[in-house]
Amino acid sequence: MKTIKNWILTGLLLMAASTVFSQGKITGTLIDEQLNAGIPGVNVTIKGTSIGTSTDMDGKFSLQSTVATGQIVITFIGFETKTIDFSVKNGQTIDLGAIRLTEDTSQLDEVIVVGKGIIDLAKDRKTPIAVTTIKSSEIVEKVGSSDITQTMVNSPSVYVSGQAGGFGDSRISVRGFQQDNTAFLLNGQPINGMEDGKMYWSNWSGMSDIANFIQIQRGLGSSKLAISSVGGTVNFVTKATDKKEGGFVSTGVGNDSFLKTTAAYNTGIMKNGFGVSVMMTHWQGEGYNEGTRGEGQNYFISFGYKPNDRHSFNFLITGAPQEHDQNFTKRISDYLAFGRKYNNNYGYLNGKYVSERVNFYHKPVANLNWDFNINSTTSLSTVLYASWGRGGGTGNYGSSANKRYVKQLNPITGSIQDTYIDFDQIYDNNLADADGIGTNSNYAIRASMNNHEWYGIVSNLKKELGKNLNLNFGLDLRTYNGDHYRQISNFMGLRGWSESRPLRDNTHVVPNPNTLPSQSNTVTESYNIDPWHAFFNNAAGNQKIDYDYSETISYGGVFGQLEYANDNFSAFVQGAVSNQTHQRFDYYDYQEEFQDSEKISNIGYNVKGGSAYIFAEQHSVYANAGYYSRQPYHDNIYLNFTNQVNPLTENEKVLGLEAGYSFKSRMFTASLNAYRTTWEDRVVTTSGVQAADGTIGTTPVLAGDVIFTENQGVKQVHSGLELDFVFKPLSNLDVKGFASVGNWEYDGNAISTKRDENLNPLEVTETDLDGGKVGDGAQTTFGLGTRYEFLPRFSIDADWRYYEKLHANVAAKENLELPSYYLVDLGISYKMLVGKNKQNNVSFRINVNNLLNQIYLSELTSNTKTTDNISSSNPSLGTYQSNGRVYNGIADGNFGYFGLGRTWNASIRYNF
Repeated sequence: MKTIKNWILTGLLLMAASTVFSQGKITGTLIDEQLNAGIPGVNVTIKGTSIGTSTDMDGKFSLQSTVATGQIVITFIGFETKTIDFSVKNGQTIDLGAIRLTEDTSQLDEVIVVGKGIIDLAKDRKTPIAVTTIKSSEIVEKVGSSDITQTMVNSPSVYVSGQAGGFGDSRISVRGFQQDNTAFLLNGQPINGMEDGKMYWSNWSGMSDIANFIQIQRGLGSSKLAISSVGGTVNFVTKATDKKEGGFVSTGVGNDSFLKTTAAYNTGIMKNGFGVSVMMTHWQGEGYNEGTRGEGQNYFISFGYKPNDRHSFNFLITGAPQEHDQNFTKRISDYLAFGRKYNNNYGYLNGKYVSERVNFYHKPVANLNWDFNINSTTSLSTVLYASWGRGGGTGNYGSSANKRYVKQLNPITGSIQDTYIDFDQIYDNNLADADGIGTNSNYAIRASMNNHEWYGIVSNLKKELGKNLNLNFGLDLRTYNGDHYRQISNFMGLRGWSESRPLRDNTHVVPNPNTLPSQSNTVTESYNIDPWHAFFNNAAGNQKIDYDYSETISYGGVFGQLEYANDNFSAFVQGAVSNQTHQRFDYYDYQEEFQDSEKISNIGYNVKGGSAYIFAEQHSVYANAGYYSRQPYHDNIYLNFTNQVNPLTENEKVLGLEAGYSFKSRMFTASLNAYRTTWEDRVVTTSGVQAADGTIGTTPVLAGDVIFTENQGVKQVHSGLELDFVFKPLSNLDVKGFASVGNWEYDGNAISTKRDENLNPLEVTETDLDGGKVGDGAQTTFGLGTRYEFLPRFSIDADWRYYEKLHANVAAKENLELPSYYLVDLGISYKMLVGKNKQNNVSFRINVNNLLNQIYLSELTSNTKTTDNISSSNPSLGTYQSNGRVYNGIADGNFGYFGLGRTWNASIRYNF
């Protein structure tokens, strides 16, 4: 028996040895179909085994097979996965030759994503969300001379407005929620304003140059932080230090004298583990509308270091100093009289162009990322970040009656009206001042400064608890200090400015000069508004006017997520809790001992959960739910820009529900999403002093009593359906489309409550808003885009978008609906291979936006009906309708913007 066992064991060993030694070599070269060049770093594996390798710098690979027949699986970010059958005999070497890979438009570009555990991307969580990813190549091609927001227009439930204001003044809404209710992240760090949650795209004018991709996560998103993602989350992921050496130079031109030049170079990761990437940009243009000139730069420096397979470091600093002149909303009748590009914020002084409204800012951002693979199941990602903002916006200072305009006849209204600013007359009036020291009876141009310093850290630990179970937890710490004051930027012929004010204490809501000490100061210095100069030169304390205050906001939060996922099912639960503290310091309007306000702390939290199921391989469904208790913004905590604390603020409540279905095949992918989001318990409070004895409601009040007016925001309910798809019927043809149908309404009554100092209600006023439409975003949108490659590396693309049910940006039960409109954009691209072995290329791009030159209203900020009287004080003048003052169904007394007409840009780029 023992002998038989030995023979059986020997036979098994021989069979195993035969299997081991029955192996052959497989080689090949992977080629980028677009560039006709080898692709380094591509993953090549034998399906069903652990055997794999990656291509070298020339795209070549070689691996040993332990099976005689099988399949080679080729995967690489940014390219379609490819599977190739093979058959190899014992000891044989087979060469698969040149294998051409096709770019996958649904994936991200080849990037080194630093802070992998910090940047919450949809692909990193198995349970799906509603998401749109915009690749670097699309950003470079389509942004042209526009803001980075232009790249987001082909996404469902996203509306871009404000473009007519000037460079960097656009805004986006997601699912009907404005920017202060959408979270924006840069490499995982929050970049919404800490004071009010708003975004100012002029501060991020260089984003199109440095972004590797943008991911718009609508609704609950995948972010683990306790952030204000009511409408959604937008992730900007920047370039890092590239693996390969190379770079590019580019130049572009466009309508209205637009010019942009960029140069970039990266060393690649060298043998010692170090690498550097550098990029510089300059741009300038006259702007589409009158008086909207702009100019700026962008710089990006990234240092990478990978000492071994466990640690990876990347430090980057980027900034986009810029200045641009601004355009504000005006009556439709003004546009019709003086042209759709009309702007009354500028004029001429001695024949030289001068703008009263200039935005200027320089906001360097730095972050240090550390990725640490602790072991095979545990990894730690940490980002330390900082930003330093300097700049602001200019405007008139002094009584508005001292501003002088050139007067012209408005043929629409039949009246003589103020148009362009007459700086010559203003200058002459100031020169005639007896002592040359301006007061409220003069005119100067001031700059309202908004400087800040912001530091933070986000760290996430990921632990694989088992084959199908992952745990993430981490912390989010931030501290912010903002300084706000005004300074003179142009005395307009004066040699100084003098003003005085009473100094507050903590017992007087409104300072009375008869009971409080006063202080006077005279400023004699004016300050350059060039963003580079403004960054390093702050006004001295005795050279500040109107106000001078600062705030400190500190934030500390913890978060966690647990996800289970197998081949067909996934489920997750995540939560975060945070504490936010606020304190205000007023150096201008308060006596020294009362300059520091009370410190206020608020706790907020969120919790989210969901699950998904994949069936029949190509189909999947998911459902997610989330609840937020969000702290109020700083600007609502202190009343009327004073140190007086608002006693009525409370956390806002947000409930999100969403579900979806997706289908994926080789030629066609699509997703359908449904959502319902409610937002309530918003409180905005103001305070004032009763001017004389009287009554409010039925309660007697005395002169000098402090009265609080609490405006409780009505509940908003946003629901809708979203569809997006990608269809690739041919290898050289891509078709994309989207649709979104929303119903965004107010629910209930808006309540305004007047209270006394003891917070007793005096009078309650209700305004019926129930069913009123939420404005500033088109509730119905459709889009279709196509890209066709006529010849190798020569393509044309077009996008069509339709917008309907766009309402005015006001809260009203009968909100004004703007006319629907559609836009068509066209682009042409060509890439020419050059250099040794054709590994370099020159790319050409032409964009024409609003190809058909559609004339449309992009937004309104008023709600005047055609049946309203032209003059409320003189009804005998009749209504807008009776006077024929109606444009496309809209009363011409409404304020707003026309959208941009036909614009174009062209660029050439050399990649090496």
